[in-house]
Amino acid sequence: MTATATTRSLPTKRGALALAWLAAATVFGASPAQARAGDQPGVFDYYVLSLSWSPEYCAGRGGSDQVQCATGRQLGFVLHGLWPQHERGYPASCGRVPMPAALRDKYESIYPAPKLLHHEWNKHGTCSGLAPQDYLALSAKLKDGLKIPAAFARPQQPVRVSPGQFEAEFHKANPWLAKDSVLPVCGSGGRFLREARVCYAKDGKSRSCSTEAIAYSQKSCGQSTFLMKNVK
Repeated sequence: MTATATTRSLPTKRGALALAWLAAATVFGASPAQARAGDQPGVFDYYVLSLSWSPEYCAGRGGSDQVQCATGRQLGFVLHGLWPQHERGYPASCGRVPMPAALRDKYESIYPAPKLLHHEWNKHGTCSGLAPQDYLALSAKLKDGLKIPAAFARPQQPVRVSPGQFEAEFHKANPWLAKDSVLPVCGSGGRFLREARVCYAKDGKSRSCSTEAIAYSQKSCGQSTFLMKNVK
């Protein structure tokens, strides 16, 4: 790994906080396809674990979020959500199941914004077919079970990487990952990393992402390399 003064490249081969996160979730969505009407809880094909790249969020609409973005927090990948997916499209808002206060207090810390827990449960968790306790426990298990590559953990300088190198680093850190199971998603015309999406079977085992998800990743990160902004 080599470094310059401005970039580091991998070898070739509550209130405003919640509103900002909910706005980002609405804009970015769970998949390039629209949610399908009439979806039923538990009827889906696989999960996507969405990990947002906090420096990109903080550089944009999240800049006023002093909980997540205050200088010194040095947050890298943070949990956006665990999303049930169809091979094409995704289910959303599959029912109204209240979130017990005790579970909220226990699990809200796995998200960067406390109110994001409610949004994720209402939009995505209700489609999992799981009880709130089981959905949140699975979200925490998958998040904690994925090792972030050392180069991506808390970079003090921006990291420039290709989509192939990005996935390869995750595979080195997590040899159990299936092929095409980790996808970068970029913004700003493919110039900056926005999030990582990691695909799992319904039983929690690694699996390849759908062809639709792969195509969306390739389209969003359409340049030969993209930049991961450094933590602050």
